[in-house]
This record gives sequence, C-alpha cells and structure tokens, in this order.
Amino acid sequence: MRMSKTLAALSAILVCACGIAQAQAPKSPHETTKATIEGATISVEYGRPSVRGRKIMGELVPYGKVWRTGADEATTLTTDKDLQIGGTSVPAGKYTVYTLPGQNDWQLIVNKQTGQWGTEYDQKQDLGRIPLKKAATAGPVEQLTISIDKNPAGGGVLKIAWENTELTAPLTVKK
Repeated sequence: MRMSKTLAALSAILVCACGIAQAQAPKSPHETTKATIEGATISVEYGRPSVRGRKIMGELVPYGKVWRTGADEATTLTTDKDLQIGGTSVPAGKYTVYTLPGQNDWQLIVNKQTGQWGTEYDQKQDLGRIPLKKAATAGPVEQLTISIDKNPAGGGVLKIAWENTELTAPLTVKK
C-alpha cells in the first residue's frame, strides 16, 4: 500500500515537471517579420536569441566567420516581387540569409539554398553579398530583432539589431 502511494506521488510529480518544462518559452523563440514595400510582400522568418549576459559581437558572433543570423533553422527571406537590396538583384522567391560580421564592416549574404539548419552554409549557393551599414543602437537590444521598414524617401530598409549593434541595407522593388 505504502509503495503504491509512493509510486503514485512520484508519477504525479513527474507529470507536473514534464508539463512545466513543456510550458516554458523556448530560449530562442521564432518570429516572422513582414512588410509591404512598394507593392511587394517581404518577410523574414528567424530565431530570436537573447543576450542573457553574454558578449555577443566578436565573441558569440565571431568576426570573420559566416553567421546564421538567428538561432536554430536558417533565417529565411521571402519576396513575391523582384528586389534590389543594396545594389544586388534578388528575384522573387525564398532565400536563406546569413551575415559575415566584421569589427567595422559587415556583409549580408543572400543564399539560394533553403530548408537547412542554420549552420549549414554553402558559399557556392550565394546569390550575392551586400555591404551593411553598421551603427550603434540607441540602447541595448536584448533579443535579436530583424525588421523591414518603409523608407520615407522610397523603398525600404532591412534592419538587424542585437546587443549594441544595428545593421541596415536599403531595398527597393524592381519595376
């Protein structure tokens, strides 16, 4: 009798512990940011890692090595119209986005391979590499944030912000 009560109690604790573990938010939640720029629907789907007290730029995201630009699965960019991103033609379609971080200069890499884990990078699949403008953020950015904003002068701006760094690339819809 005592043994069955003990087993029942342990089972209840185990069920509760599993339920709590499943209910916790993932460390890097996934998000899709979407915008309509000059009639084009553009979206970026990515994992959003957090700083959590770590040094990001130059350490977790090392300079001189291709970075997945997010967490988990590869970050994807999808557009239903042809774009021009920082001087590079990007036909309508779905692409993987990586970055090549540098202490001063960064590049956005648009890659034709899709569906892979974020660390599986094949340079032969690059559509192009686009210089990114680097600036300091107004304050710390705890969680990686990618946005597509309208530019009042026309077109849009792809923004990547994390820790104390903001990276931008202009984009327009090809006519």
